[in-house]
Amino acid sequence: MYILAFLCVLWYYLLGCDFMQTPSLIEAKKRTKNKVNIRTYLKDDKYAHIGLGKKYYIKTYGCQMNVHDSENIKALLEEMSFLETDVFEDADLILLNTCAIRENAHNKVFGFLGRVKHLKSSKPVICGICGCMAQEESVVSEIKDKYKWVDIVFGTHNIDKLPEILSDSLENSMQNISVLSIEGDIVEDMPVKRDSKYKAWVNIMYGCDKFCTYCIVPYTRGKQRSRKLEDIVKEVESLVKDGYLEVTLLGQNVNAYGKDLDDDYTMSDLLESVAKTGIKRVRFVTSHPWDFDDKMIDIIAKYDNIMPYIHLPLQSGSNRILKLMGRRYTKEEYLNLFNKLKNKIPNCSITTDIIVGFPTETDSDFNETLDVVNKCQYDSAFTFIFSPRIGTPAAKMEDDITLEEKEHRLYKLNELVNEYANMNNQKYLGKVVPVLIEGTSDKEGMLMGYTDTMKLVNVRADKKYIGKIVDVRITGVKTWSLDGEI
Repeated sequence: MYILAFLCVLWYYLLGCDFMQTPSLIEAKKRTKNKVNIRTYLKDDKYAHIGLGKKYYIKTYGCQMNVHDSENIKALLEEMSFLETDVFEDADLILLNTCAIRENAHNKVFGFLGRVKHLKSSKPVICGICGCMAQEESVVSEIKDKYKWVDIVFGTHNIDKLPEILSDSLENSMQNISVLSIEGDIVEDMPVKRDSKYKAWVNIMYGCDKFCTYCIVPYTRGKQRSRKLEDIVKEVESLVKDGYLEVTLLGQNVNAYGKDLDDDYTMSDLLESVAKTGIKRVRFVTSHPWDFDDKMIDIIAKYDNIMPYIHLPLQSGSNRILKLMGRRYTKEEYLNLFNKLKNKIPNCSITTDIIVGFPTETDSDFNETLDVVNKCQYDSAFTFIFSPRIGTPAAKMEDDITLEEKEHRLYKLNELVNEYANMNNQKYLGKVVPVLIEGTSDKEGMLMGYTDTMKLVNVRADKKYIGKIVDVRITGVKTWSLDGEI
């Protein structure tokens, strides 16, 4: 037995890794009808003093889901006696919680790793990578080959195992790669250190089964799996008791909530249940037009505490490109949904996502996207040049558009988006609107917060208003923000 243990240690040593659980896109793509495993996080006191006298620094990239994951990671680390620092040079542990959506995010992470390597040359620092990039085969392969000094790598499915992953790395002083390519579990009662005392993220589901051809998320986040209604409502009720004023319900595709459950309980039902908890503000992201039904629109319109703000990704205005993207709706269906939202929900603001330069996109296809933007006149839009992700179907499509043309289209699109953003903000001038004051503004002597329609407002007001929803008169308008006073 001792000989076997020695050989295992020797084998891991020769590999240069303590753990060698690496991701597989083939495995990550698989979907079964197996019941989702729901487990409860249990704190293990044997890890409680690992971080005693040590500081951690965590840098988060990407979406709101990643931000909330970082809130869980912070709480796990502080259960291990680590203390947070905002100065990465002061840290004993540096974690990068990564995003895999676009190439730019990859470049930022690897760029920051250079700074960490320089720091490691002057002091003992543990460096870790987690999140969606850690779920990519190509990324982990690069880390194994070129970044052997990175100490730990773990993915989106085993965040709750961080204490033991970190403990094993410290004991064995070898690179520990622990990334699972599975459909995924649901872990309840995870500790959380929330970034705000007034606004909270609440996961309602994990993963995605849509498999849009350009998107890596179904591979990095796993199978669509919805939390139980009672667990979500219990969490929101607890937040209400703690004085929180706003919750944002999170999912890769929130509108599909419940479709993997057997109780015929949908997103519209969940929205109503959460609204009935009495929380002052309810938001949700991100929506897929395919799953946005009339009942959901009616529920949003019915409850004053469900905010009149919808993020509704378009991606393209061309039916041909939408089909290539695997989006499951047409331009006409999207516009019909958009108009229903505008007609049924008073004062509704709608934002979107748009990709330009998708493989084979012609000038005609792009002009159809501009046509939709002109029809919808969005309050804002996140616009991107197509970024091929290894392993997705779109990455294998012929990319026959020059970078110069893609940049030209993005510039032209952004001009239009900016025009409508400013036009929509101008409508607020002189109006009195409810604003949740969150904290101090980047503008000296001012506070900041958001309207019910998700408009950023810089407010000239006393700090006593922080953490309150107050009426603010809008006195100034810019393209991306408003100025106001109590």
